[in-house]
Amino acid sequence: MPRVVSIYLPNLATDRIRRADPSIPVEQAIAVIARSGAKRWVSAVDAAAKKSGVRVGMPAAKAQAIFQGLILADADPVADAAALERITLWALGQYSPIVAMDAPDGIVMDTEGADHLQGGELPMLTGIANRFRAKKLSARVAIADTWGAAHACARAIRREIVIVPVGETVRAVDSLPLSLLRLPPKIASDLRTLGFRTIGELAAKPRAPLALRFGPELGRRLDQMFGRMAEPIDPIRTPDLIEVSRAFAEPIGAAETIDKYVGRLVKELVTELQRKGLGVRRTDLLVEKVDGTRQAIRAGTAKPARDIAWLAKLFRDRTEKIEPGYGIEKLTLVAVMTEPLDALQTASALVEDEVTDVTPLIDVFGNRGQRVYRIGPVASDVPERSVQRIAAVAAVADDTWALHWPRPVRLLARPDRIDAIALMPDYPPASIVWRGRRIKVKRADGPERVFGEWWRRDAELEAVRDYFVIEGEGGERLWIFRQGDGVDPETGSHRWFVHGIFA
Repeated sequence: MPRVVSIYLPNLATDRIRRADPSIPVEQAIAVIARSGAKRWVSAVDAAAKKSGVRVGMPAAKAQAIFQGLILADADPVADAAALERITLWALGQYSPIVAMDAPDGIVMDTEGADHLQGGELPMLTGIANRFRAKKLSARVAIADTWGAAHACARAIRREIVIVPVGETVRAVDSLPLSLLRLPPKIASDLRTLGFRTIGELAAKPRAPLALRFGPELGRRLDQMFGRMAEPIDPIRTPDLIEVSRAFAEPIGAAETIDKYVGRLVKELVTELQRKGLGVRRTDLLVEKVDGTRQAIRAGTAKPARDIAWLAKLFRDRTEKIEPGYGIEKLTLVAVMTEPLDALQTASALVEDEVTDVTPLIDVFGNRGQRVYRIGPVASDVPERSVQRIAAVAAVADDTWALHWPRPVRLLARPDRIDAIALMPDYPPASIVWRGRRIKVKRADGPERVFGEWWRRDAELEAVRDYFVIEGEGGERLWIFRQGDGVDPETGSHRWFVHGIFA
């Protein structure tokens, strides 16, 4: 069942101002001032200003009086809308094929086919919140069965992540304020005058008298909130996005027919890409059905591509997931992420060079939700800092690993504590106890001394590790180290750890 994610950006205006001027200190409070004729009032505040007592709707003069160091910025709805559009386009490329602006301060997206690629709903929402925070954007993220429920929960529940279980929409929104039903301000005001305060109170009343007085909008919003009426998300589109589409006079549904038309759309898309000198990295297939619902399939490539056969195969392998229902009336293929791609000159030779290209295999694993990456070197003597994850097809880095001493094929994410019997300061252990098993050391080599990086942390000013390669009587080869030089306790605790395993 499709699920909907709502991303609420409560400090969109102030976050935009901070990103435009990085010199503003983090602790500095900001308030955005709007004008209504001669009146000046606070239209948005950041967390620091809110903590000081500044509130939205407060006169600007009163806000200044409350907090003397408050930065006042003029409201700019056009710039805020442009910022929201940029954020939405970024989310389109990162998370889901169906993403739209939920103006004026949010984003909404359909997660069908996207959550499993990120490990499920909780890891996906946690990742979204973390990435927004990394971009210095305040965000609250909610997921529910409907757009209306996700929208309301993201704004009413003051938690960074809200997950409404499947089928629990009524319970989740019952006590939420009526203002979150997305009704016109006049209708919401009149309902409050009549004594309605929550969505649950309104939903419990007979529909006919309310429709007679307020029109069909109230019932439509309630039906959308509870999933009784579909509310399709119209994906964001800009002139920069390359897309091709095909509408059908008679709905289609057979898998062979879908594959045939997807292949034709791929050819049209590649023609446009060639004309602009681009290759595609991420492509979305949007399926619009007769009942007004949409389904989407995303295919990605490790590097820019415009090979018709390969792109068609990536979609053909996944079109079996399409549920045509009563029929499909339109197919749209969108190049969401593109990069420059020059035409390749074919070499003239009687004997072809043997080139092993693993990119197709990377694409297959990537589209199945697997994370494919390479390990690249980093200039650091500390083992856990000397490696980094890089893209599977990234260019070879200039840095190289130091090869003065052998390194294990597997480096543990965190060193494992062990008990060791050893003469200090320079001798390897005679035996160790690792994970409850005693290993008698048959051979050893070392020590290799690694010093701390004092320029990173003061605690590493005198820190030392002495590494040994040991081989047990059972043939296991381990990379172990002792914290400290074995003499001075200031250099480390003199405890022993396993840090890696040799083949």
